[in-house]
Amino acid sequence: MKIRPATINDVNAILGFIKELAEYEKASHCVKASEKEIADSLFSEKASAKALICEINNEPVGYAVYFYNYSTWLGKNGLYLEDLYVTPSHRGTGAGKLLMKTLASIAVKNDCGRFEWSVLHWNQPAIDFYQHIGAEEQGEWRIYRLTGEALNRFAAD
Repeated sequence: MKIRPATINDVNAILGFIKELAEYEKASHCVKASEKEIADSLFSEKASAKALICEINNEPVGYAVYFYNYSTWLGKNGLYLEDLYVTPSHRGTGAGKLLMKTLASIAVKNDCGRFEWSVLHWNQPAIDFYQHIGAEEQGEWRIYRLTGEALNRFAAD
């Protein structure tokens, strides 16, 4: 098993993983990204996000997408995990833990003040895993989002 930075050649696999993750999260209808959009957003000059691929015997079995955010309180960047996914047939192999350890190492190497992510409240297997590795829920915060027409309308007002 190995973790490596994703390349443009992984776009098809990444989009496949995104669709599988969306299906697991009961949100397949929300995936609008195409291979071109994934390629542009992860591998173009203007890309602000990065991806890792987990391979077993040179076969992609999982991925993580992350980007850097910023904490004014710490005066440091943070690493934000957008997606973490391992195919069902490879769960329990340590692939998820290896992806998380790799991301934690990237955060430490880049002097990030924190490593954080969100999890759906019903995803108990993920919650158990995160607690097992020592992560703490930040229950005092709520996530808000503007998308689509609401975002366009607000921006135009």
